[in-house]
Amino acid sequence: MDGMHYEGMIIRPPSEADSILLQVTLGCSHNKCAFCGAYKEKRFAIKDDSTIDADIDYASKNLPFMRRVFLIDGDALIIPQPRLVRILERIREKMPRVQRIGIYANAKGILRKTPEELAVLRDLGLGIVYFGLESGDAEVLRDMKKGHTPERMIEAGRRIREADMKLSVMVILGLAGPGRRSLEHAKATGEALTAIDPNYVGVLTLMLYPNTEVTNRVQAGEFKLLSPREMLQELREMLFHTNMTRGLFFANHASNYLPLRVKMPADKAKALESIDSALESNAPLKPEWMRGF
Repeated sequence: MDGMHYEGMIIRPPSEADSILLQVTLGCSHNKCAFCGAYKEKRFAIKDDSTIDADIDYASKNLPFMRRVFLIDGDALIIPQPRLVRILERIREKMPRVQRIGIYANAKGILRKTPEELAVLRDLGLGIVYFGLESGDAEVLRDMKKGHTPERMIEAGRRIREADMKLSVMVILGLAGPGRRSLEHAKATGEALTAIDPNYVGVLTLMLYPNTEVTNRVQAGEFKLLSPREMLQELREMLFHTNMTRGLFFANHASNYLPLRVKMPADKAKALESIDSALESNAPLKPEWMRGF
């Protein structure tokens, strides 16, 4: 064997850049979100044990110095508990130096696990869950085909926190389009983040990818993108309504116009001032051609 078995496009959070990427699922079990084109070419499947085992063996021999593993693809937490436990146990056995395992999860995958099951996964090294909330607004979640209500999203996020794992929540500016709905989406999202109280919030900006429903709607004139200024106003409203007891609120993804790294709650007021200053002065924002992954 001359490497790990990867199929299709591989996506990971920026913070997992120094992790071993172990592909345990293909695609996303939901794969209906109107804005997402990440896994359109893949039919969801859990990879077979022999392939996963071979990749763990390869990593243990060739990457013994690595301290973190990240399980891909889209929502690996959906894997039935016995199989997921087996994967984590094998990582622990073959790679004893690994200190933290991370995973993407959606609300369905989280809520299928009991608190007791999540505690077992935590004790086996699952230390951080990346969860796509996207919006706290019921209408936006419906329109974007997320498949869950804000209440269920909040319940899922809180279940991870109560299991004493780190939680990183992703939200997206621009999902409601411009006007009044934009600020309603921002306010509801801030309130949902407050209810979940995650360790990290990653704010992304809606970008258009080929063959997604949102892209088709924009091209048909049925959905409008926000201007950079409107994105900043939405970001300000979202941050204003986000009250975390600790943690970091990031808007420093390549898709954002104004990079922010806010230590909560201490830096919140200063961050709001910096957004206000950019809005008042029409400060230059990141040009369109520089945005992307």
